[in-house]
Amino acid sequence: MNDIGIYLQLPFAQHALIAATLIAVISGLVGPFVAARDMAFAVHGTAELAFAGAAAGLLVAGDAVAGALIGSLVVATAIGVLGDRPRERNSAIGVILAVGLGLGVLLLSYYHGFATAATNILFGQIFGVSTRDVVVLSVIAALVVVVMAVIFRPLLFASVDPEVAQARGVRVGLLGFVFVYVLALTVTEAAQVVGTLLVLSLAVTPAATARQLSANPLRVTAIAVGLALLAADGGLILSFAFDSVKPTVFVTFISFGGYALARAYRWLRRDGRILLA
Repeated sequence: MNDIGIYLQLPFAQHALIAATLIAVISGLVGPFVAARDMAFAVHGTAELAFAGAAAGLLVAGDAVAGALIGSLVVATAIGVLGDRPRERNSAIGVILAVGLGLGVLLLSYYHGFATAATNILFGQIFGVSTRDVVVLSVIAALVVVVMAVIFRPLLFASVDPEVAQARGVRVGLLGFVFVYVLALTVTEAAQVVGTLLVLSLAVTPAATARQLSANPLRVTAIAVGLALLAADGGLILSFAFDSVKPTVFVTFISFGGYALARAYRWLRRDGRILLA
């Protein structure tokens, strides 16, 4: 086991911890709405299709992050245009997903740089975050937090009962578009930690866990943020102690472990084995 304190004095570790914290906060904010709007598949689709954008960015400019961001925004637009209802949206994502993955594989076949640059797109490389990346991530995180603060109440209304919300004058369609863009930004950031293949562990699992513990929207959001922070920062710190294991492994295991414990707690409470005051 390594000395964690030594790692925390190094710039690359500090950048990684800052990035993980920013990503966890916005993932926790967005996650409950992903669950409420049945958009887990949209998270997966956006992450996988951001892979094609990252591959293009890597090939053209050597910048996978910028390419992933552009790719995810393009995909978000396509999702918003092609389907608003869950069934239509999931079908549209499935169609786009097949094309996007094929395009990503094709673009990577033309990339002749280091293989690690390509695999980092899929599995993440939080230790490669530079000062410039921290600044970009901070700006994106601030933008996501501000937008979510502005649209939180109407988006919650539209997510719980879209028909009534629309009848009350809430612009459900516009909110859906805005949220899809926020989701695209969040997924692109989260992919820096866990990669496009495992982004669900931050964007979905903490929120799913929080929903097992409470039905209050504000409480669910607070719990989701806390759990995402525990998974992201905790996984990163554990990887300092055990440097032979990638942070992605710890992040996903902590995230899933929390969900399993929450399910067990809910089962015991429902079964009457846990008595609440």
